[in-house]
Amino acid sequence: MILIVSSRGDGAAERVLAALRRRGARLVGDDTGDGTGPPVLWWDTGDFPGHSRITASFTGGQRRLLLDTGTKTIDLSRITAVWRSRPGRPSAAGTVTEPSHRAHVDEQAEFMLDGVWSLLTARWLPGRRADERRAHNKIFHMARAIELGFSVPDTVYTNDPAELADAYESAEGRLVAKQITAEPFQVDGAEHRAYTTVVTRRHLTSRHRIQHEPVILQPYVPKAVELRVIVVGTRVFAAEIDASGSRAARDDWRHYDNDRVRYGVHELPAEVSLRCARLVADVGLTYAALDFIVTPGGEYVFLELNSNGAWGFVELWTGLPVSDAIAGWLMDGGTP
Repeated sequence: MILIVSSRGDGAAERVLAALRRRGARLVGDDTGDGTGPPVLWWDTGDFPGHSRITASFTGGQRRLLLDTGTKTIDLSRITAVWRSRPGRPSAAGTVTEPSHRAHVDEQAEFMLDGVWSLLTARWLPGRRADERRAHNKIFHMARAIELGFSVPDTVYTNDPAELADAYESAEGRLVAKQITAEPFQVDGAEHRAYTTVVTRRHLTSRHRIQHEPVILQPYVPKAVELRVIVVGTRVFAAEIDASGSRAARDDWRHYDNDRVRYGVHELPAEVSLRCARLVADVGLTYAALDFIVTPGGEYVFLELNSNGAWGFVELWTGLPVSDAIAGWLMDGGTP
């Protein structure tokens, strides 16, 4: 049995489920599909413990792992492959209203889930939560990328205001700042997200502010195109992104100004492709999205690894068959 762990409405999960159905799999409780492939359960950890029940028991020398989704009961020992797509955070039932009580319940549920997942003998994509979190840390994966021989910009991770002026001078006034992790935050009740920021002299006058939160400082790397490279097992897909025609996205394509940004398939040099697959495996994952800049001189400059980075737009705008590759990995380990 294949387990998809993701929130309802996840478009990526819908794409992969469609690919699994084309391969003969069927959703548990659904008669669609020819039944020649394994059953697929789509479950969201956000339903636990408020709407789902999990039992782990050790009695008489026997181990039992059960998931009750509210409509069906699943023996988790039957799971052969797990895909963590966009899982929700564990959530207490609505009747638990006191905030500190809800937070306590959610923490207990997360702890239990980690224990249950650790006992599954299944293959994981991208990996178990702990492996995914470790690999996603930019300091961790950048150190490994350098060891593997990737070209990497001079990079400083710091909350020391003095480092900003030094980095600005070293970059000859062409410096960018980024978040350590791209998590949204609230400003006056509205959700915001920080994007790559080109540092100016005016920023230097308020450099004392970075003592409150660490940042990433890198020289601005000139670009011919940017790349999002998707690794699924040993399969590697590369999409090029040309945002030079967009004022909003030219410094950070994640603004998704799709009317002014060009997407296309990119043919990676063989040695770069092999190095990408090796990096993902070395940080303990079976899937990741890697971001690069290709300079006007043709150099491939590694920026970062996203342990569960988005790929739906890559498939949508380039036609690269990422969903089918994920379905193949879930069913047979990714054998081409």
